[in-house]
Amino acid sequence: MLNQVDMKAEIQSMPKWLRPSLGKASDISTVQKIIKQRQLHTICEEGRCPNRGECYAQKTATFLLMGPTCTRSCAFCQVDKGHAPMPLDPKEPEKVAEAVYLLGLEYVVLTSVARDDLPDGGASWFVATMTAIREQTPEAKIEVLTADFWGGQDGVGVDKLAVSLAERQRRRIEVVVNADPACYNHNIETVRSLQGPVRRGAKYERSLDVLRIVKELNPSIPTKSGLMLGHGETETEVVEAMADLRRVGCDRITLGQYMRPSLAHLPVQKYWTPEEFDQLGAIAKQMGFSHVRSGPLVRSSYHAGDSI
Repeated sequence: MLNQVDMKAEIQSMPKWLRPSLGKASDISTVQKIIKQRQLHTICEEGRCPNRGECYAQKTATFLLMGPTCTRSCAFCQVDKGHAPMPLDPKEPEKVAEAVYLLGLEYVVLTSVARDDLPDGGASWFVATMTAIREQTPEAKIEVLTADFWGGQDGVGVDKLAVSLAERQRRRIEVVVNADPACYNHNIETVRSLQGPVRRGAKYERSLDVLRIVKELNPSIPTKSGLMLGHGETETEVVEAMADLRRVGCDRITLGQYMRPSLAHLPVQKYWTPEEFDQLGAIAKQMGFSHVRSGPLVRSSYHAGDSI
């Protein structure tokens, strides 16, 4: 009971600009019905996205592939973790394609939990789902938001293991790039100095490498990344992170406020104001990002289709 009281107090103390519109219940129900009937998952629900009411009202959703259980343990994320992930549903690509068709989506975002247990980290699953969507809705544009595709047991010894994993990462990314997504997204999530406490199991340079490799493989594919502010970063560090993204050719960026999902997650260190987000967004545009979304309630897939 104490935890519930503490969490309620924390929610009530949030600034008024972090209270999103819920949207029409009837529109939300339509999307939820289509998703639940097919036993699909969305990051909208699993990640408790504050914009899910708005997006559902517009009959859009970001599909979470390969089950709701992640093999990583990031300290900011609401997605389930800490036990064995679900076996893959062989019909999931077809089910996602049906949902896309029924929702009449023109722009689809596919993401996933990290699946370090799978032989290819799930790269081929992205492709299978993209193929199924295109068979039913050929005109749909598909954005992918992938994990870093790092992991595995190849090699013996530290040096050989590192080389082998780097090569494996590149091959996995190439599988997805060859499927020609409309945009390739991979989030660095936070600034360099906070990667350890915030992104357990991930590395800053490794994530930058994902975006760099995509551009090396196909420079025509737009790349995208995002940061969640409020973990204790400074404005200087945020600007440095944006500069690092531009250095590897990242085209698009999202900046949003971290909101603590539960008392088991990292506490919020600062609520950045809308004016501060506007200022960072202006800096991002000056740096050359072609598509910038910066605001307290912005998330990785927020208005993703606006860039087409």
